[in-house]
Amino acid sequence: MTGVMGTLKLEPALSRPDLLAPPVVKALEIWPAEAPVDAEQVLVAPIDAGVADTAAFCEAYDVGLEVSANCVIVAGRRGEVVRYAACVILATTRADVNGVVRKLLDARKCSFAPMDEAVRLTGMEYGGITPIGLPADWPVLVDARVAATPHVIVGSGVRHSKIAIAGPALGALPNAQVIPDLARIA
Repeated sequence: MTGVMGTLKLEPALSRPDLLAPPVVKALEIWPAEAPVDAEQVLVAPIDAGVADTAAFCEAYDVGLEVSANCVIVAGRRGEVVRYAACVILATTRADVNGVVRKLLDARKCSFAPMDEAVRLTGMEYGGITPIGLPADWPVLVDARVAATPHVIVGSGVRHSKIAIAGPALGALPNAQVIPDLARIA
């Protein structure tokens, strides 16, 4: 991972549960044996929570936007039924919420989940939500660009750290689907 992780001081995530949200710790403890990487290859680095938002983080830690992934929670509605999903996209792109995501969720209306709802349902901090450790019944929609990136930086469930992981491993998470053109170039 050297060369793409900027100035982050990375270490095995399982050795630093203090840098992870509880659902992330739990997910790493039961990491699937068939995953493309071992749980020990999921790394974490402490960061200044004040620069957790993507653009500020990338500038502060010399991490390229092309290796920084965002995990956004969307809510799709059809009548009274609400379906949630996570979209994992590169920072250089924007999720196609009203096109691709809406169709995948079989929703009439689709939008970003409100912040308080996303935090409550995931057990993670806003601005740090990660696809690792989400509710088991949620689809994890991973843009094909993310899955094709050798190593990406993504949230850790909290604002004071980031996870480094192989892009293909995100596409192999439970309930993950790699979706071509899930996102558009921003």
